[in-house]
Amino acid sequence: MSDAERDAGNRKIKAGVLLLVAVSPPLIALQWGATPVELLAALGAGIVLGALLVWYLGRLADEFTGGSQRPGRRR
Repeated sequence: MSDAERDAGNRKIKAGVLLLVAVSPPLIALQWGATPVELLAALGAGIVLGALLVWYLGRLADEFTGGSQRPGRRR
């Protein structure tokens, strides 16, 4: 697998995790009868939490794989 293919796959996984985490709070809020403003707030909070989770998991994965030590990898 080339570096470009691996990077593209990693971007898709990150986008999927971000999307999953971002849409969960608004869906839960819908079950409780949230107003449109509350839904937007839940979506915003989900996006922030999803971005933090993706960032944290990326740093954690780098520690386990030694991502910064592999030749040819850029940061």
